[in-house]
Parts: sequence; structure tokens; C-alpha cells
Amino acid sequence: MLEFALPNPHALAVMVLIVVALILFARDSIPLETTSLVVIVALTVGFTLFPFHTERETIQASDFFLGFGHKALVAVCALMILGEGLIRTGALEPVGRFLARLWRRGPAISLLFTLLTTATLSAFINNTPIVVLMLPILIGIGMRTGVSPTGTLIPMGFASILGGMATTIGTSTNLLVVNVAADMGMDNFNMFDFLGPAAIGAGAAILYLWLVVPRMIPERQPPMQDTRSRLYTAQIRIDENSPVVGNTLAEAMERTDENIRVDTVQRGKGAYINPLPDVVLMAGDRITTSDTQANLREFSRVLGGTLFSGDHEVDALHPLSIEGEQLAELVVTPASRLANVRVGDAQLRSRYGVRLLALHRFEEAQERKSPGLDNIQLRSGDVLLVQSTADKLRALKETTDFLILDGSIRLPSKAKAPIALSTIIGVVLLAALNIMPIEISAILGCLVLLVTRCLRWKDAMNALSAQVILIIVSSLAMGAALLKTGGADYLAQLFVYITFGAPPAVVLGGLMLMMGILTNIVSNNAAAVIGTPIAIGIAQRLGMPLEPFVLAVLFGANLSFATPMAYQTNLLIMNAGGYKFGDFVRVGLPLAIGLWLVLTTVLVWAYGM
Repeated sequence: MLEFALPNPHALAVMVLIVVALILFARDSIPLETTSLVVIVALTVGFTLFPFHTERETIQASDFFLGFGHKALVAVCALMILGEGLIRTGALEPVGRFLARLWRRGPAISLLFTLLTTATLSAFINNTPIVVLMLPILIGIGMRTGVSPTGTLIPMGFASILGGMATTIGTSTNLLVVNVAADMGMDNFNMFDFLGPAAIGAGAAILYLWLVVPRMIPERQPPMQDTRSRLYTAQIRIDENSPVVGNTLAEAMERTDENIRVDTVQRGKGAYINPLPDVVLMAGDRITTSDTQANLREFSRVLGGTLFSGDHEVDALHPLSIEGEQLAELVVTPASRLANVRVGDAQLRSRYGVRLLALHRFEEAQERKSPGLDNIQLRSGDVLLVQSTADKLRALKETTDFLILDGSIRLPSKAKAPIALSTIIGVVLLAALNIMPIEISAILGCLVLLVTRCLRWKDAMNALSAQVILIIVSSLAMGAALLKTGGADYLAQLFVYITFGAPPAVVLGGLMLMMGILTNIVSNNAAAVIGTPIAIGIAQRLGMPLEPFVLAVLFGANLSFATPMAYQTNLLIMNAGGYKFGDFVRVGLPLAIGLWLVLTTVLVWAYGM
């Protein structure tokens, strides 16, 4: 049996911090940015107050800020901006149009082609914009054909994750693993070095997603499709015999159980009074409000008033009208500026020109309807049923805050799309041919997009995610602390101790399985950065090649299929398609287990273990 001493106090403290961080990462009630900042502060303050000395160096607390300038973070940010350029210029829209035409001819072969296209694009572009492109197309096809998109959305989303596993730039997770391993002295992976095992695993997985998954998931109804409660703006004129004459506005609102929202109070021609609670109502006053037809009529009855639309009393000849407006479903994107913002503070009407009718969140059985949503904090993946004009909804496609699920809105075609597409191809080729590292070619690509005005600086800044940046920096800081204090070596030694006597193939499979479990519970970036030094330590202690163990971490950290929280695109798909939590477990768990077995087998065979 192996023997080893307990870790030093600094290593033990770092391991405790990592466990706490992983627990906090898994809690929805605490923003990931907050947990990341807690980690950075704890490490820097802790190592300032309690310095750690080795025979060769003293760890400087400021070293934990180096993640902000790490080449992996630079590459991730630059690739996010490049992806934004593809969206802004509509460079990927021809792919969407082609798929939409293909689906009219044969759904079965079209699904296969959609999966292959999604996976291929995701190998070179962040998969979030790919999913953002595909979702409205697939939902729009479902709306036009009357067939629920249930059988297509999860396979498409999972195909984007599979494609991201294939290259060093496919996901931020891959970039982090490759760069952390290089920082530890391992030879750098080239862009397509692990394409072979990834393609074998993805090939088997896509067959499963194409042939099996559509038959596994019960038919679901997208969350808002049955909701048709349009909002109408109207005025309620207070009649002379109304029971609220002489009452304050607050007292009048109590009669409606506080359900009425008063926009303005008009007194006389062109005279308006601020709708303060202590305003005393008089006969002839007109209260302007917006609500459903049924509620407006009920408010009019309760307040003893007459309902007006424009200059006419509402009757059979002059019904309530909202000509030119339509309903649409919007999804809050991971990059949205409105994530974690209260609905009441989001200014949806003034900023975006939309009226909120209802909100759907995946953990709630039914959608919640407006009014009564002001105190709800918006989250990535929330589906909003809104009402607006077609022009305003088209304008929303120019923002990164929402994904429009209304498949009837025409896809844009812009003149600068060829420039954006050529730029991303150039970035990939420069890195693939080893002419320059990906972080440098990607930065060059960003400059090209900005100089050619494919992107404005505002668009580029909006493409960056504070959440992603802070998670990467905190993960790099935890990984560095674990490595420099000897914690990574201790955990590797512990893993070897637990698996003592087992063949290297079993150790490799156990490492990938551990990472696969971890990535479905916490941030996959955090799991990857923490797991990489441990994997290298295990390989060194076993006297085995480093590459298969590092790839075990990389592949394991990408097995984000078993829960909707495991990956940000899973949440987008879950809400948009009306899926249940169990649908992801039913489909994703067999996929994760199957991929784990296939990839472990391929790595063992490829490296002769």
C-alpha cells in the first residue's frame, strides 16, 4: 500500500476553499460572479496575511490576479467577440435559410443534417450563438407544421456540445485545459490533435440523438404557445355616480385588489395629474391603464366608470383594438445585460418597446403573468411573452439581450456578412496551420471586425460576459493555488492510493467519470482547471503519458448533458421547448455514460494502456 503525509496547512486551506466554491457554484441563489469574486478575494487576502514559502519561491498574492491577463482568457474573450460579429452581420443566416428549406422536404434527414451542421459549426465557434441561430428556426418550423419541436431542440443543443469537444477552440473549457497543461510544461496541443477520439464519440452520440432521442421524449408544449392574453391600452372615465368619486387613487386601486396599473390620470382636456396614491378622484377623470380585455371591463365595472378606446366608448361598433401589434416569445440570453435585474427595473417598455404579458421559468410548473412580476429577478433562460410591433421585434434581433423565438420574423441579410465569415475562417486557419497562437489570431480578427465596422465597440463590449471572465479568472487562481501549495500533488497521490492496484485504464476511466459528475453539478470551467493539474500528477505518479489523462479531464468536463444547469445552452433549450428536468436526465444521462465508455475505450486503445 502507498503511504503519504497529510497536506500542509496552506494546501489544506486551498482544498477547503475549492470545496466551498464548488458548493456555492452549484447554488442558483448566489450569482456565479459573486462566488468567483469571493474566491479571488479569499486567495489574495489569505496569502497576504499568511504567506507561503517554498525552498525556491514565496507565493505572491498578486499572482492570483494573473488570470486576468492569461492567454486562455484573452482567447475566450476574443472568440466571444468574433461570434458576436457573425451574429451582428448575419453571416450564419444563409445556413439557417438552407436548413429551413431542407426541413420542408424531409424531417428525418433534415434532423440529421441539422445535428451535423450544428456540431461542425460548434467546433470553431462558441456554441451559444449557434444555438441562438438554430432555436428560432426549429421552433418556427414546428409552428408552421403544427408539430411540437420537442424531438429536435435537445438533440440540437447536445450536438453543439459534442462539436465543441473536437478542437482546442471549440469551448472555453478546452482552451483552459490546454493552456493550463501547457503552463505546467506539457507540450501544447494543436487545434485538431484530439479530433479523432472526439469524432468517434460524437459520431456514436449523433446516431443516438438522431434515431433514439426523438422517440424517448414525451411531446411537450412550448411554455407560452397557449397564452393569447394581449394587452390593450384604454381609459376608464369616472362617472358622476361612481363609488370612487371623492376617494383617493389608492382607495380606488384597493377596489381592484391592487391589480390595476395606472399610467396617467387625465382631468379635463390635455391636463394630466401624476398618478400619486393621494390624488383625489373627481367625476370626469380618465384613468389610463393597460391590461387584458376581460380585466379592463372588470376594472370599469368595479370603479363605476365607462371604458374608452381613443375618443370612442368601447361598444360593438368601437371594440378595443391593438392593430399592428403581435405576440412573441423572448429568451433572456446568457450575455444579456438584464440577467439578475428585477423586471420592474428592466424598463422593457421604454428601452425595448415591448409589453410583458407573462414569464416562464423552468423550475416553475406554470408561467407567471403580468402584473405581479416587478420583483422577479430575470435569469438566463427565462422566457418572456411580450407584445409589440413587428418593427420593434425586428430591432430586438440587433441586441444581445434576447433571443426571439418567433420564427415568422425574417432573418436579416447584411452586406458585411462575407467580411465577418472570412475573418473567422482566417482566424481558424492561422491557428490551425501554427502560423500564430489562437489568442493572437483571434485578437487580430477582432481588430479586423472593428476596423471594417462589422462591429461597433459597444457591440464588442456587450459580447463579453462578466460571468465567464470571473469564473475563468477564479478557476485559474484556484488551480494555481492548488498546484503551488502541493495540493494537486496530494490529491493525485490520494487518487492513486484509492485506485491502488487498478490498471491504468481503470484509473483513466475513473478520472473522466469524476470530471463528468463534477461538470454536471458545478461550472465546467472550474472543474476543468482544477482537474488538469490533478490529472498531470496522476500520470506522473503512474509513469504514464500525460496526454490521455489531460484529455480525460477535457472530455469529462464537456459531458454536460445530464442536467439543465450543467451548461448555459441547456437552460435556453429547456425553457424554449417546455422541457421538464427529467427530460434532460432521461436523455442526457445515457448519453453521458455512453460517451464516457466510448471515449475511455478510444483513449486506452490510442495510447496503448
